[in-house]
Amino acid sequence: MTLLAALLAAQAAAPFPAPDCSAVRGWTQQGETRRYDPETLFDYMNGNSEGYFAYGFTLMEGVTCVNAAGDQLVIDVSEMGDPDRAWGFFVTNRDQRSPVEPIGSGGQVLPRRSTFAKGRHYLEIAASPDKDHRASLRAFVTALEPRLPGPAAVPAAVAWFPAEGLAPESVRLVPESVLGLRVLKSGFMGQYAVGRAFVVPEATAAAATGTMETLRNRFPGASAVAGLGDEAFAAQDQYLGRLVVFRKGSRVAGVVNVAPDGDATPLAKALARQLP
Repeated sequence: MTLLAALLAAQAAAPFPAPDCSAVRGWTQQGETRRYDPETLFDYMNGNSEGYFAYGFTLMEGVTCVNAAGDQLVIDVSEMGDPDRAWGFFVTNRDQRSPVEPIGSGGQVLPRRSTFAKGRHYLEIAASPDKDHRASLRAFVTALEPRLPGPAAVPAAVAWFPAEGLAPESVRLVPESVLGLRVLKSGFMGQYAVGRAFVVPEATAAAATGTMETLRNRFPGASAVAGLGDEAFAAQDQYLGRLVVFRKGSRVAGVVNVAPDGDATPLAKALARQLP
């Protein structure tokens, strides 16, 4: 058996890290354990299930926990496509008004809701009735986070975005159609004052070259830019404004939505220097 096959077999054999009400003293499970796959998640999430599927959802297990005071916690653990997508799902669904805490690869504890990602998993807890449940939520997060397997680190791609001028916590994973373009299947984006920067990893340099050719044909009047990555072009678009797109190895990246009097080239060059 090859090493890859052995790893996949071990992953398939590993028990799903189901939530456990007894992880925190004073809480007990109410009702049966919930279990959903891509065929049945709609029954539980209704219209919200599509967001899970975009990030590679494979399985969810959940429990409802209650205590003597009548408080209730609904805990669900979902397995996503990979650690990047689990983190990306957390970032997409986090409360934008509240800071991200170093829980797993990112988490939040709010008065009635707590979420975090770790490895391929995304955990969410909804609390009721309407009051401040942060003490209980944090107790469960502290108890359950070590039980989820996988790395507790943000994707390596976050470090690709130059820190200067980057809006705090703006880097996110776009699971499909980056910039609204189907050819850019999945990638990362960050917000800067000058515009939006993006990086789309491809499987090979040849695949990235093909993507560049498709993009160049997508923007009439595109002109070559020298000294940027392995190849680059600049263009003007009705929706994406002034833009610069380049390829470095197997990655397609660039800067879009630049104002008519702005210059995307310095940020694009800084981004290229950051890419491995």
